[in-house]
Amino acid sequence: MKACTSCEQQNPDDAQFCLRCGTSFAEVAPLPQSEAFQDERQLWRTLIGPHKAIQFWLAEGWSWKPAAEYYLETFKRFKTSAGHRFRVTWHWPAFLFDPFLWFLYRKMYMYALIYALGPVVSAYITGDVTVGIVWRIMAGVSANYIYFWHLKDHLAKITSQQGLDHMARLRLMEENGGVQPYVLWLGLVLHLLMIGVIIAAMGEGPPEGDPFPETESLPKFF
Repeated sequence: MKACTSCEQQNPDDAQFCLRCGTSFAEVAPLPQSEAFQDERQLWRTLIGPHKAIQFWLAEGWSWKPAAEYYLETFKRFKTSAGHRFRVTWHWPAFLFDPFLWFLYRKMYMYALIYALGPVVSAYITGDVTVGIVWRIMAGVSANYIYFWHLKDHLAKITSQQGLDHMARLRLMEENGGVQPYVLWLGLVLHLLMIGVIIAAMGEGPPEGDPFPETESLPKFF
């Protein structure tokens, strides 16, 4: 179905005139390939959001640029002539900041839940608290690819909706994409609490009392 631009009546996709007001559906010429590419690239930028991030490139070193520049360049590695495929990349924020918080920051709620429960359950089953490092490494290796498919799915769903003009699609992308800034403060609070717990545990000291109590004298045989 497609909406009439005059009265917003829903009409069949193959309709040439609006069923309510008779407005003609003018045929829209397809964009040239270069313009279509730029338009798609802009849609990806809108989904990623305008926020800046610290980036590191071997050729440029450290820089403070929009995160979209990093992701769009990284996403090229997943595109091949045969389609999309996984390639190993490294994502420092997902490894250092905490996978659960990073996925929540980028509105990937299912993965945030997985990385919130996964390390806890794994530590409980194995009895090894260091298993969380394994989860962080998994996130660092796969975060870029997971985020690529997350954005790709959102882009496909939004652009396939009928009756939406360009501005309405952009608004949907801004709502579904971008970041949640409050997660940065949540992460700061959680890390401060963790540091406080570690300091408190280190400052407890040995238990009160003599750790080596005197024992009754034993008979001497020699």
